[in-house]
Amino acid sequence: MASAASNTGSTADIIADTLYDPYTMESYDTVPEEFQEWHDDIDYGTVEADVEYYSNTAGDYKYCNVLLPAGYDESQEYPVLYMFHGFGGRYDSHVHEGSILQTLYGKMLHDGLAVPMIIVGADMYTGPLAEKDGMSDEEMRPYYDKGIDDLVQDLMPFIESRYSVKEGRQYTAVTGVSQGGTDALAAGFKWQAKIGYIGSFAPCTGVIPTPYYRGTFWNTPILDDFVIESPETMPIYIYQLVGSEDPWCIDSTLYYGKVMDQKGIPNQTDLVEGYDHDNDLWRLGHYNFMQKIFLDQ
Repeated sequence: MASAASNTGSTADIIADTLYDPYTMESYDTVPEEFQEWHDDIDYGTVEADVEYYSNTAGDYKYCNVLLPAGYDESQEYPVLYMFHGFGGRYDSHVHEGSILQTLYGKMLHDGLAVPMIIVGADMYTGPLAEKDGMSDEEMRPYYDKGIDDLVQDLMPFIESRYSVKEGRQYTAVTGVSQGGTDALAAGFKWQAKIGYIGSFAPCTGVIPTPYYRGTFWNTPILDDFVIESPETMPIYIYQLVGSEDPWCIDSTLYYGKVMDQKGIPNQTDLVEGYDHDNDLWRLGHYNFMQKIFLDQ
């Protein structure tokens, strides 16, 4: 990984390259300070908060937060990035007015380091809301995993009906942090005909069977294995990132990358020095990921 100070290109430069391949693009191990601060002269877009939709998967209403990019125009169509929070979080944990993600993306878009896109903060918990309070982590885990199906069967159709969206896997990305990283990776493989880009930051055990945390509900695998349905549904880009100081998810992250390598599934799996299991890593992951997606449109 390179220092962020060397990042002088723009999306226009990449789009002009007909051999666009996200795996050949540079990744960075730091996010410049100016992307971590709010600048009064920049339009950071608009956050629509507490947007309600009905989830057949949950059998109840759910909520999401939607970040519309600066200059959002309903006469244009936009790709969409769906973002999963970690365990114990909510749809508004990372997508809200003044959030780290809005601050980062707004500056990136302003500087030409990312393309205009809609970012949706999705709620992982997919079950009756009235029953959520008081649940143990073990009881809640299956409802988190159902968020994978809610994403594609309920949330995506709702977003496509309400906003000006480009439809298709090449216009759809999913990211997640911690437990959200687990489910983002699982969602990308389960729904590979619907999702083209996968960002999984410090994913926990539970995507496929692993030798870690055996005998606990954390290691209840969602998928039997990483399987590509056809050449046409190979993910366009898979990016995993974990910090060297992470207390829980180094082994699982590297294990997923190793299994994908053994199966010949292209992926970028990075261990970055000095980072923990926190917002600094989530920021870095999105900084790298959002520079590489939706560029061939």
